[in-house]
Amino acid sequence: MELPAAWAALLRPDPAAFAALSARVEAAYAAETVYPPRAQLFAALEATPPRAVRCVILGQDPYHEPGQAHGLSFSVPPGAALPRSLRNIYRELSDDLSIPAPASGCLLPWARQGVLLLNSVLTVRAGQAASHERLGWQWLTDGLIAALAGLEQPIAFVLWGAWARSKAPLTASPHPRLVLQSAHPSPLSARRGFFGSRPFSAVNRFLTQQGGQPIDWAAVEESEGTACG
Repeated sequence: MELPAAWAALLRPDPAAFAALSARVEAAYAAETVYPPRAQLFAALEATPPRAVRCVILGQDPYHEPGQAHGLSFSVPPGAALPRSLRNIYRELSDDLSIPAPASGCLLPWARQGVLLLNSVLTVRAGQAASHERLGWQWLTDGLIAALAGLEQPIAFVLWGAWARSKAPLTASPHPRLVLQSAHPSPLSARRGFFGSRPFSAVNRFLTQQGGQPIDWAAVEESEGTACG
C-alpha cells in the first residue's frame, strides 16, 4: 500500500503505523471480497492532489454492493445504478441550484475541480456496511484532514453524517475555512437535516468570496470505460 507522492509528502505518516495499517488492509484484500477494487483504493487522493483541494466532501465508508465503490466517496462508475444516498444528493443539488439530476453517478469531474471525495474508512467487506470500521483507517484519514487544515488555500469541509461530523475539530485552521455539517444523505437520515441544507450553493459562495472559481456541480462523467470506471 502506497500513498500518492504528494499526499505522502504532506502527511509524512509514521512508518511503523502506516506499515501496520498496510498489513491489515492487504490481509483483508487477500482473505475476502473488499471494495473498492484494490487498484482504486486511493482514487480520491490520486484525482485531487493536496494543493488542488478546494472542498472536501467526507463520507463514512465505501458502498458495499458489487459494481458501486470505485474510490471516491458517494460516487459510482458510469453506467452503475444510482445508490439511494446519491439520489438524495442529486435531489438536494437540484433543489439548491436548480440543476437537473444527472443520470450518471460518476463524480470524477467534481474531483478534478478540487473536490476531495474522501471516506472516513477507505475499504469495506462486500455486503457488510461499516465492516472495516476498526481496521485502523481513521488514523490515516484523520491525519489527512488535519494536514489539509494546515494548508493556506481556502477549503470548504462538507461533513455528512455522524462519522464525518466527528472530524469537525480537525478542520480548525487560521486560514479561510467553511465547515458545513448536516445529517447523512442516506434515506434513513436525509429528512433529519440533509434536505434543505443547501451545501452546494454555500460552498460556491464561500469560494467566490475568497476570490476563487465556483465548482461546476452539474459536471459528471457520462461515458463508460473512462478513468471514472
